[in-house]
Amino acid sequence: YLHIDWASCDYYQAHGQMMPDDWKSQLAGVDAIFFGAVGWPATVPDHISLWGSILRFRREFDQYINYRPARVFEGVACPLAGRGPGDIDIAIVRENTGGLYFGTPRGTTTLADGRRESVNTLRYTSDEIERVARFAFDLARTRGGRVCSVDKSNVLENGALWRQTVTALHAREYTDIALSHMLVDNCAMQLVRDPRQFDVIVTENMFGDILSDGAGAIAGSLGM
Repeated sequence: YLHIDWASCDYYQAHGQMMPDDWKSQLAGVDAIFFGAVGWPATVPDHISLWGSILRFRREFDQYINYRPARVFEGVACPLAGRGPGDIDIAIVRENTGGLYFGTPRGTTTLADGRRESVNTLRYTSDEIERVARFAFDLARTRGGRVCSVDKSNVLENGALWRQTVTALHAREYTDIALSHMLVDNCAMQLVRDPRQFDVIVTENMFGDILSDGAGAIAGSLGM
């Protein structure tokens, strides 16, 4: 057991950085990291607190799975009418180290005419997609045996690659699992309309961030 008192905005205020220079070597020998919420935007800008701590953990330890279950428990009121314990049990598998949050090039520049322009890059390779899809299929084998892969393949080439890669992996190795595909905007609607239709949802980083927050609200709180 190792207790650390850094990776916080308090530490940043005292030292000018979120973590010490040797943070990675301090954590390299542990089996698990229990990390709470981070952020204090009134004193430390979000891009500093996030990129200085949790996003560095994800990227540098290659934590490519963000597993976010959403389940209604006894004693917790579901905000959806007529839903209670046993009605909702969703496992959202969010790719955690790629996509818009980590893709390059990125940044903000000033154009010759004085306007400002920001660029973020949505980038995935087929092996990055395949490894998160494999986790979702394996997880489904321990649950209801259904995976819904969420993308935006009707607009984004990246979404088309996502759907093609997940479909090919399913055909090769997971024909025992029921696979469906859904566009992300429809999925957001369906989570509210009929969350009971979902077992395991697998999706890319930003979509997973947004959808899992919505699913957390359905379950009563992200903290649950």
